[in-house]
Amino acid sequence: MTYDPSPSYPHHPPPAYPPPYPPPSPPQAPAPHQAPHRTRRRDALGHHRDLRVLRSAYRWQRRTATLTALGYFTLFLLLSACAPGFMTGTVTDGLPTGLLLALVQLPVTWLAIALYERTARRRVDPLADRIRKEAELDARRGAGR
Repeated sequence: MTYDPSPSYPHHPPPAYPPPYPPPSPPQAPAPHQAPHRTRRRDALGHHRDLRVLRSAYRWQRRTATLTALGYFTLFLLLSACAPGFMTGTVTDGLPTGLLLALVQLPVTWLAIALYERTARRRVDPLADRIRKEAELDARRGAGR
């Protein structure tokens, strides 16, 4: 797993003392024969809120699938170490509980994979598709200038 150290919001602390240079002059009105400069209504894609949402959705997806598989395996190991009497007991004719729980590990792993794919289809992929389309539109707009 990777750790994303980037902050989830841009933070710019105010200066501790006034800057040594004069403040910028106020913007002047455009000349009557020139069209006013259009400003972008959205932030640049690198600082877009959707990227933070996508990262958090992907993190949630990884944690859910990982905790499902590793949680069951850890439970199995703890039962093996701390409750050997329970693990050696029989469930049916000659089938020990430990062996049954070990065999259940495979379906639990499949469940973790299914959870991972389901959350990808429902949460992560739509966000990624929307961000990809917006990036393509931004690239086309930038190329048209």
